[in-house]
Amino acid sequence: MSAPVFSTLGCRLNAYETEAMKDLAAKAGVENAVVVNTCAVTSEAVRKAKQEIRKLRRENPDAVLIVTGCAAQVEPETFAAMPEVTRVIGNTEKMQADTWASMAPDLIGQTEAVRVDDIMSVTETAGHLIDGFGTRSRAYVQVQNGCDHRCTFCIIPFGRGNSRSVPAGVVVDQIKRLVDKGYNEVVLTGVDLTSWGADLPATPKLGDLVMRILKLVPDLPRLRISSIDSIEVDENLMQAIATEPRLMPHLHLSLQHGDDLILKRMKRRHLRDDAIRFAQEAIRLRPDMTFGADIIAGFPTETEEHFQNSLRLVDDCQLTWLHVFPYSIRQGTPAARMPQVNGKLIKDRAARLRAKGDERVAAHLAQQIGRTHQILMENARMGRTEQFTEVMFDTDQAESEIVTATILGVDGQQLRA
Repeated sequence: MSAPVFSTLGCRLNAYETEAMKDLAAKAGVENAVVVNTCAVTSEAVRKAKQEIRKLRRENPDAVLIVTGCAAQVEPETFAAMPEVTRVIGNTEKMQADTWASMAPDLIGQTEAVRVDDIMSVTETAGHLIDGFGTRSRAYVQVQNGCDHRCTFCIIPFGRGNSRSVPAGVVVDQIKRLVDKGYNEVVLTGVDLTSWGADLPATPKLGDLVMRILKLVPDLPRLRISSIDSIEVDENLMQAIATEPRLMPHLHLSLQHGDDLILKRMKRRHLRDDAIRFAQEAIRLRPDMTFGADIIAGFPTETEEHFQNSLRLVDDCQLTWLHVFPYSIRQGTPAARMPQVNGKLIKDRAARLRAKGDERVAAHLAQQIGRTHQILMENARMGRTEQFTEVMFDTDQAESEIVTATILGVDGQQLRA
């Protein structure tokens, strides 16, 4: 018998949970299994999941094939109907030890083929926290899951459920263990990270958690926070940006668009000026701050004028790292019923946004020449600056250590030191 094969599609949180599932499956003695952890963010993501399932079945004809993740949660019947699939399990079930115990070789035929409960009834985050998912230099810690908002283009709340937070004490204890293991950087992750704490006693904010980690884990050299909703940023998080050098000056913003009418049709909670105000204030408090951002091109009803506002937002917010998403219909969302933009136009606008992003990256890289950075080495020749910019070295460096180096030049989208 062989160890299970895992395939992860989609976001960083899915990758985190795959590592937890590997641990659970190993403890349960699961063998000769293939596990596909799916994404549901677009119809294309679901198509890719089916493609991956068929490929893995061809490569593993005798294995038990288990499908989980957001697509399995949102449309379990679709995957249960595939002849390649043995079991379908939901996002809550995949993090439970008894689910994996039921898939031990002698029990696989005795339990139901589909285990997907109502995720909206889940009120706690998974108790199964793992130590040290990521590279040897950087660990990712899930502090939040689910989302209470209902953006008109997004199916994810129906795959992840409502927002749930991991208590601060649990997070701090885990980060202490990671630092003891030698990790020099920790990244806080979640589905809607800035909603952390809303379901906990006294309703703390993300900034409270950040301050608590930095105070109680003084040996942690670097802390990062992943994608945030700028309209939800609290005073303590702004204080941390201004005063805590161990909080890295790189924020990924969930902006989605630069036009107020489209933002309203998306059911976002911020307007264009809110995003600009936040970016300007963050840069005032921390002049070396850089931003990544998610932007959707070709959302239903988007005109050229609306799109131009997104293009201008890149400069107005001084964005550097763009994640550009050409809009694609996700059945079951309100946006799928809105008047759609021509596919060729969507592709063209996405390309123009990416070109704008390339300009911003080139400008950022050029500004780094001659500057000295603290670089966390991911392998012997590549590391990342405080702003998450890749740096290549000509000679071997100590892997997973933070090295001080001066930037000598630019090679493509990387710096040279």
